[in-house]
Amino acid sequence: MSPLVGTVLLVVFIALVVLVISRSIRIVPQATAGIVERFGRYHRTLNAGLNMVTPFVDRLRPLIDLREQVVSFPPQPVITRDNLVVGIDTVIYFQVTDARAATYEVANYITAVEQLTVTTLRNVVGGMELEHALTSRDQINSELRKELDEATGKWGIRVGRVELKAIEPPGSIQDSMEKQMRADRDKRAAILSAEGSKQSAILTAEGERQAAVLKARGDSEALMLRAEAEAKAQAARARGQAEAISTVFKAIHEGNPDQRLLAYQYMQMLPQIAQGDANKVWIVPSEIGKALEGIGGFFSNAAAARNPDAREDDGPSGPSVSGPGAQLDASVGRHAGLEGWLAGGSGPVHDGAVADHEGGSVPGAGDADGAPLRHDPALMEGSSEMGASV
Repeated sequence: MSPLVGTVLLVVFIALVVLVISRSIRIVPQATAGIVERFGRYHRTLNAGLNMVTPFVDRLRPLIDLREQVVSFPPQPVITRDNLVVGIDTVIYFQVTDARAATYEVANYITAVEQLTVTTLRNVVGGMELEHALTSRDQINSELRKELDEATGKWGIRVGRVELKAIEPPGSIQDSMEKQMRADRDKRAAILSAEGSKQSAILTAEGERQAAVLKARGDSEALMLRAEAEAKAQAARARGQAEAISTVFKAIHEGNPDQRLLAYQYMQMLPQIAQGDANKVWIVPSEIGKALEGIGGFFSNAAAARNPDAREDDGPSGPSVSGPGAQLDASVGRHAGLEGWLAGGSGPVHDGAVADHEGGSVPGAGDADGAPLRHDPALMEGSSEMGASV
């Protein structure tokens, strides 16, 4: 054998060894799996890492992704229970759990999942009305996931979640729904406004009622306090009058006035009785004679005490006055009020007895044989002038 032929055979052998080694070693990435077929039949599944196969006998199929995958399907027309066509977008989250089943149980598992989702969605949504379908997405998602998980289990696929991206009703239905929603919101706004007006009126009436009650209660308490104050004031005035009467009564009895002093006080009150423009005619009671007797005796005794040698008959001083009482001596002195009354400045004087219900005795005049001193009201009123006149 020539050296050239030996060299060619060596090179061919080395190339054959390299080829066999390259066909025997297979590296599988993480989260993927490989299906090995020997003579066209399933032999085994290669996991992630370095794997050895029999060259020219085993064949490795395309690797399968074991990660969870997300597939979004285009809108699918679905007829609801109330015969409305709506478009529904869905999103499927699935994961291959068995590479052998995903390879040999279904030709294209993504297309299979899509068609299964459409049929299941039409079955679930077809039994619902539009409004119920719009508000029951969680229920639809749950039923879809359950149906898909049961159907894809034999394919080596696990459906994790099913989500409805959108439910799009027809344009006319959308306009009607917007009008209905606007009318419902207007209704709720009107109801809330009416409720607010009602509550406002109730609170206003309650406030006015409480104010009226408080005002009435305050007026009642004020009236009670004024009545109590008036009662206390009247009681204080009554006590003061009682004390004044008691003081006057005590002073009169301690002074021990005689009949002449009382007659003098009586005569001092006669001009006050005669005062006034309306006093045209007034009646002098018959007890005036006794009063004059008392006052005449008082003046006679006073003149005798000052002038013991004075004559008792008529003298230069003037004539004496005769009458039913004692004589009044002009030289002794006169009482201005008595003379004014005797002069008839206030009207004619009618002397004489007074018939029943025609007049009465002047208060404080009474005769010596009359009622006791303590029952005469005139003594209570004239006590302040008694000491000064004497």
